[in-house]
Amino acid sequence: MAHALPLWSAARLRRRPPPPVLAVVAVVALLALPVSGGGADGAHPADVASGLAVLYCAVRLVRDRRRPLSRRGAVVLGLPVVGLAVAAAGALSPEAGLTGLGRYLQVFVLVPAAVVLLVRDRGDVRLLAWSMVGLAVWQGAVGVHQYATGTGASYQGEQVRAVGTFGPQDVMGMATVVSLGLVCAVGLALGRTPVRHRLLAAGCALALLLPLALSFSRGAWIATAVTCAAQLLLAGARRALAVGAAAVAAGVVLVGGFGVGTAMLQERVGSITRVADAPDQSVTDRYTMWAAAVGMWRERPLTGVGLKGFPEHRDGHASLALSSGSETDGAGAGYRRQPLLSPHNMYLLVLAEQGLIGLLALAGSWLALLVLGLRRLRAARRSRRPGQDCALVACGLLVWQLTDFAYADIGGPSTVLTAVCFGLAARWGLGGGTGAGAEAGSGAGTGRGEVPVS
Repeated sequence: MAHALPLWSAARLRRRPPPPVLAVVAVVALLALPVSGGGADGAHPADVASGLAVLYCAVRLVRDRRRPLSRRGAVVLGLPVVGLAVAAAGALSPEAGLTGLGRYLQVFVLVPAAVVLLVRDRGDVRLLAWSMVGLAVWQGAVGVHQYATGTGASYQGEQVRAVGTFGPQDVMGMATVVSLGLVCAVGLALGRTPVRHRLLAAGCALALLLPLALSFSRGAWIATAVTCAAQLLLAGARRALAVGAAAVAAGVVLVGGFGVGTAMLQERVGSITRVADAPDQSVTDRYTMWAAAVGMWRERPLTGVGLKGFPEHRDGHASLALSSGSETDGAGAGYRRQPLLSPHNMYLLVLAEQGLIGLLALAGSWLALLVLGLRRLRAARRSRRPGQDCALVACGLLVWQLTDFAYADIGGPSTVLTAVCFGLAARWGLGGGTGAGAEAGSGAGTGRGEVPVS
């Protein structure tokens, strides 16, 4: 009789199906794999896993005969489809239109909707957030090793730039992963979970400051600083001052004493304030491509030049200040000259290729998610309900993406993580996301014994 209960419990555990969120966790985990020889242009296993997660979600919906999304969720997540359909119809070729349409739907519609439906409760949100922290720690460790051993991507004639497993063709990949992991760690540290969990999250956030610095990514630095400051202020002013002081002190300790690295970092930080007076060639190229994107929009203000149309129209709108391409080398890859095929500004890219219709649709969806998320975060703080860490993670990831879009656009393997971030933001902002009562935060669609995110 003494062994009956353990045997019964083991049998029950064997019959219990795995949580659906593991399909999304697998997408995050696969980003730890090295990028193949195709570099940023080839398909990554994480992209394949994201498609399988969408298919798995669809099968579950058909099997359970559930309504996919609430009315509000369908409108907010489906709004970008309007501009995408118009821009795809105006593309230079059917192939370019279908390719661009598929990529945008993956990142901003299908994968986020799958995340909304597969993430059931606060435990799932924390599991997904910790998986992003773990990925960031791994990529950051690889990046620090690259800097310490001189095996990173080329920067100022030395192979010291930390790029993780993404290679020199996607120098922003590691910076994006580390930044998003740091944002998740800060959100988890500011919640009301057990002290050991918060201490572990705070330790991970401090450790990730070093690889973020060694990525030499100015856009990631700015977006992370803005987002972490917003998270601290949303968590409380007194806590913001204390944690901010500790983060500054830790940054000085981690970065100081790295010799040539300190000089490079000082020069890189100083270049942020010299973008108007004495910009380097990368900044000049960016300004030139921004002007080209505005020129394309003025030519076709409502519908833009069509999906995947920026590279074809670039030379007709860019000035002679634009260089022929960027040079990449190191991190296990040979010298390569990459053409400049995007303006490195998501808002201007959408404006150029999709016009005002596409920009209003996409930006309207993002703004709605931000407003809904902040409203629910404010309500959670007032009622002192558990789950503040989930709110800070979801809102923080969205704020980081919207800030980073001013300096970057989608592209490369790390883009699939952007889709997961929008999905988490939608999961929090839209509440339960499924069923008739989801908008009221009733947690429709969750199983017995689960606590909904709301």
